[in-house]
Amino acid sequence: MTWLVYLLECSDGSYYAGITNRLEHRLTAHNTGEGARYTRTRRPVVLMATQEHPDRSAASKAEARLKKLPRAEKLDFFKSSGVSN
Repeated sequence: MTWLVYLLECSDGSYYAGITNRLEHRLTAHNTGEGARYTRTRRPVVLMATQEHPDRSAASKAEARLKKLPRAEKLDFFKSSGVSN
């Protein structure tokens, strides 16, 4: 099963990063207030980029690396890794 690291832009301009193996379901959850607490008050959210990983462990590690980056480098994280966005 393929896992994705994803980056959202919230309505206030902030970014939110997460992982999922069901992207459409997760995006719906974020936009209906059923997703992460952070995105509940920052709806709607827009998908900025995704990155595929072979398993949950690899996706979690990539997400941790992404979250440590400064905002200005977050989109470049996806560009350097063969992304679909």
